[in-house]
Amino acid sequence: MSQAAQQKKDNLTIMLIKPHSHLLVAKCLQSFLHLEPLELEIVAGGVPREHTVLIYDIALEKDPVAFFEARVREKNPDIIGFTCYSTQAAIVKDLARRAKEIAPSVVTVAGGIHPTIIPADFAGSPLDIVVRGEGGTAFREIVKRYKSGEPLASGDAILSVADPDFAAKAAAKPPLFPPVEEIPRPRRDLVDRSRYFSVWTSPDANNRLKTMYPRIATIRTSTGCAYDCSFCVVHHMMNGKYLQRSPEDVVDEISRIEEEYIYFVDDETFLNAERLTAIANLLKERGIRKKYVSWARVDTIIRHPELFKLWKEVGLHIVYVGLEAMDEGRLNDYNKRTTVEMNWKAIKILRDCGILLHASLMVDPGFSVEDFRRLEQVIIDLIPAEVSFTVFSPSPGTPLWHQYKDDFILDPYLYYDCMHSVLPTKLDRKLFYAHFARLYTIGWRNNPLRLNKVKVPFREIFRSIAMGTKYILAMRNIYKNYPPQTKQ
Repeated sequence: MSQAAQQKKDNLTIMLIKPHSHLLVAKCLQSFLHLEPLELEIVAGGVPREHTVLIYDIALEKDPVAFFEARVREKNPDIIGFTCYSTQAAIVKDLARRAKEIAPSVVTVAGGIHPTIIPADFAGSPLDIVVRGEGGTAFREIVKRYKSGEPLASGDAILSVADPDFAAKAAAKPPLFPPVEEIPRPRRDLVDRSRYFSVWTSPDANNRLKTMYPRIATIRTSTGCAYDCSFCVVHHMMNGKYLQRSPEDVVDEISRIEEEYIYFVDDETFLNAERLTAIANLLKERGIRKKYVSWARVDTIIRHPELFKLWKEVGLHIVYVGLEAMDEGRLNDYNKRTTVEMNWKAIKILRDCGILLHASLMVDPGFSVEDFRRLEQVIIDLIPAEVSFTVFSPSPGTPLWHQYKDDFILDPYLYYDCMHSVLPTKLDRKLFYAHFARLYTIGWRNNPLRLNKVKVPFREIFRSIAMGTKYILAMRNIYKNYPPQTKQ
């Protein structure tokens, strides 16, 4: 090996790419919420520091594809890693093809939820490697093997698309995740922190917000969930495991985060009350003052109301709760293991704690006009609260997805955003989405900032009205995204 070639191997150039979305609703949502690419920061954390790692969140760019191609030409990377949801699988394949045309020797790697659950979808694609499961430890191994000249594929977590046995290996269950102690800590220094924010409607104590769009950081303190809701992919991706970081490790990371606002991106942060109590007490002991938003299940809130009182003291402002439905039949269908009574009890506990509820509710493709009307009343009963809605959609690769596989009316990967119904709707699609958008309109008109008369910067009022209107119109017009001849 020449000296120049050896030097290149000693200092690899690695590009990590967060792809854009092709769906208008997802693009509009970025006006309210754009979180840092934490999954790529964690992957970068596993790469030895002697290598050059570049993270590009191309969804932030005006022309993502042109930006990507320009960076490949400019940086001439040795390895490109893509994170990938199901809706982005086709985009990632296209980007990998473009990268190969510019730099034929570049190694292309895809990881994330879609490659983990449905690796077979990448057969015959320009991708070289598919990573299943935890990307941080797997990518560390890929870099190590690349440097030593070994075959990159390894075990059941790192698959070569060119492997003659790829189909058989891709059909296996997702691999077990490594111990949390082995997962790298994120390289937050590799992204422009000023570009990541979330709309924040939880009022400060003085009924005034400095900004509705504060810079926000994310943290993952656990991976997986102990429950198996029928529509959710997490249980299958994690083989039912729930991995948790130690309280000390979590608080150490929080102490190093420069942002005042933090979003817990765990699937369910509060399942282990003892662990979360310890984290809260450590935050108090160390005098760490932040503002937090997190997810929690209804039954967790009911079992541990004292835990949420404690977390209110240390800065928990908003809790996202997957209520899903205010109908016993649908809750049973979704395997939520909750009831309508439990939903209302959890709502009251959060209100009594002074924590703002963000209620997530699900619309079924089989909804009638009357079903939509009943859900409109639920919104009124919930206020003051944030509300958001999704359309019931089987997650790719889950048993429910296989159950409905003959009923899909369009590509169940490309349109799996929980907004486009991939199943037939009872109502005409145009009417269905007119009612769907109306739910958001009612929630928007009754948002907590308006009802509580919270003072916010004047310019941001106009921004929120403009962006909110654009978002609701995008949802109302979702029916136009369906390919011609899509069956009802």
